[in-house]
Amino acid sequence: MNVSTLPRFDGFGLGLRIPHYADFLDVQQPVDFVEVISENFMVDGGRPLDVLARVRARHEVALHGVSMNIGTSDGVDRDYLRRLRALADSVQPLWVSDHLCWTGVEGFNSHDLLPLPYTREALDMVAENVAVAQDILGRPLVLENPSTYLAFGEAEMGEAAFLAELCARTGCYLLLDVNNIYVSATNHGFDPDDWLEHLPLDRVRQIHLAGHSVGRDMLVDTHDAPVPDPVWALYVRFIERLGEVAVMIERDDKIPPLPELLAEVAHARDLAATARRRAA
Repeated sequence: MNVSTLPRFDGFGLGLRIPHYADFLDVQQPVDFVEVISENFMVDGGRPLDVLARVRARHEVALHGVSMNIGTSDGVDRDYLRRLRALADSVQPLWVSDHLCWTGVEGFNSHDLLPLPYTREALDMVAENVAVAQDILGRPLVLENPSTYLAFGEAEMGEAAFLAELCARTGCYLLLDVNNIYVSATNHGFDPDDWLEHLPLDRVRQIHLAGHSVGRDMLVDTHDAPVPDPVWALYVRFIERLGEVAVMIERDDKIPPLPELLAEVAHARDLAATARRRAA
């Protein structure tokens, strides 16, 4: 398809989770946008859609999925994509995003973001899936880098090179999860700054910031803690080079009261302002 250009959005936001629905419905919160998990709202009606409509009346919204299964060898689920299209047409989000991964096979959903082998064969398959998804959705797709804990011996390129070629082939865009980059870089021993050098930075539209857990042998992407200092430092180095991009705090477990997350949003905003002044 002839993928349209996805405008930039230079704002700071928060992943909207159930414990904070009431906070967002009661008053205007100091964020520029919220991101919601697409699958939670791919329903025919009821309270979820009512909440989303009321939040959307006050804030820009980004849709972020966890089950598109863009790396599947079975072909993407067209019924899933049509339901996602209906939600997007209703919400008119900033964009629709998901992860560069596979989540299941033959109808089984693992509910996990499973890694891809970075091979030419896998690239061909994912590019075809992205093209189908964008055609059904009628809009460009934004793909996020997941955290990884193993590497495939048959890999023919790195993750960043894989993403770069995928963008060139399909016209898709990128969501950089800075925590995931830090986790993967630590687990596999690569330089995250060098990783960024291989990406088409003009395709980046959003950043995720989150925390992680320290396992026995590696870091684990749990998104259940405040953004740690090494991730903040990496964010500052990245934001200097990315220009206008949406930045979001993401917390998926051990969710604290809203003021704690809003403080992280404010810190992300302050760090970006300082980094951009320095870069200028």
